[in-house]
Amino acid sequence: MLLTRLEFLHLSSKLANLTCRHVNVIAYKEAFFDDASSTLCIVMEFCGGGDIYNKILSYKKKNQIMPEKEVWHYFIQIVRGLECLHDMKIVHRDIKSANLFITSEGVLKLGDLNVSKIAKKGMLQTQTGTPYYASPEVWKDQPYDSKSDIWSVGCVLYELATLFPPFRANDMSGLYKKIVSGRYSPLPASYSNDLHLIVKQLLQVTPSMRPSCK
Repeated sequence: MLLTRLEFLHLSSKLANLTCRHVNVIAYKEAFFDDASSTLCIVMEFCGGGDIYNKILSYKKKNQIMPEKEVWHYFIQIVRGLECLHDMKIVHRDIKSANLFITSEGVLKLGDLNVSKIAKKGMLQTQTGTPYYASPEVWKDQPYDSKSDIWSVGCVLYELATLFPPFRANDMSGLYKKIVSGRYSPLPASYSNDLHLIVKQLLQVTPSMRPSCK
């Protein structure tokens, strides 16, 4: 990213103002300008516990499913962090297991806000995010809002419980058809009815049918 010093000052000020100061969101520390490369360097909070994706991989290697108590533990922290962003009218746009970090103390934090955007008029149109977690409205190139993040959280919650994303296919066309239909295999029967119900509520094809973080 090539910047003039004036652009740097504007950007760093904007980043500071957009920071969501919440225990479940990666903290913005500072920014500095590297003269040699004319690059803006952003310093973020360090999470020494890895990410949720690697946590899921560890359960796969053990051939075990995640205990329900742990699933709820992570899910509740995701929702709390996302609520802070949504209260600031910020849509994350790339919620996925690899963007959910864990501190050495076990606290989950939403990270990788590179594609986050303020929804000033309530709706966004730019297609972005990761295909497995993208909402039906994003896939169909329709306007979307914070409810698109809710769908992505549903995908992560399903993945925590089953160790796989809810919608998988051999090609993008097949993935599109599965996501826009909203059909997925049920969670393991060992999980509670409450968990089954929450997944069902989050993975509603119609955005207005999905709950808010609150």
